[in-house]
Amino acid sequence: MFSDKANKIFQEVIEKYHEKDTVDQAFSNPYDSDSELIEHLLYRKCWIDTVQWHYEDIIRDKNIDPVEALKLKRQIDASNQDRTDTVEYIDSYFLEKFKDVEPKKDATINSESLAWAIDRLSILALKIYHMNEEANREDASQEHQLKCDAKLKVLLEQRVDLSTAINQLLEDIANGDKYMKVYKQMKMYNDDELNPVLRGK
Repeated sequence: MFSDKANKIFQEVIEKYHEKDTVDQAFSNPYDSDSELIEHLLYRKCWIDTVQWHYEDIIRDKNIDPVEALKLKRQIDASNQDRTDTVEYIDSYFLEKFKDVEPKKDATINSESLAWAIDRLSILALKIYHMNEEANREDASQEHQLKCDAKLKVLLEQRVDLSTAINQLLEDIANGDKYMKVYKQMKMYNDDELNPVLRGK
């Protein structure tokens, strides 16, 4: 099933990142963009999410130097744009994959695209990894560990549900019961012409 593949790749990414556990490490994608395109995109997507997860930790340091904080804010902005672009690449992959499927007359549209559901699955993999760390952190209190273990169980259940929903959506699209319609994000704040602050400079 597709979600099994995605979850396996997300785990692979997160473990690879934590071998060095630094936001400044070099990125290398082990999947070929020609013959393994969806695997390539999934790996790239989760790497972006993993680095940004740690950006968000760092910027919340109350003692962070303001100059460094501004630099990091710019990195987070760039990462967010990269994340959105990659989601749209994933949706484009599925649009191409299902281009020859004729939707049934009573076919319906989903509230979110496949790629945005996959985006949530990637973030969920990070929540599970880090909640598991907290549930087993030796310098934490037993109360903390138990609370985090309870949260971990919920996250694991959520992954099963989301994985099932994604697999079902793929099946529905393939069968013509649902159809894909993707809207670009059209973010305005990064555009020199659409952001009045940038346009005024």
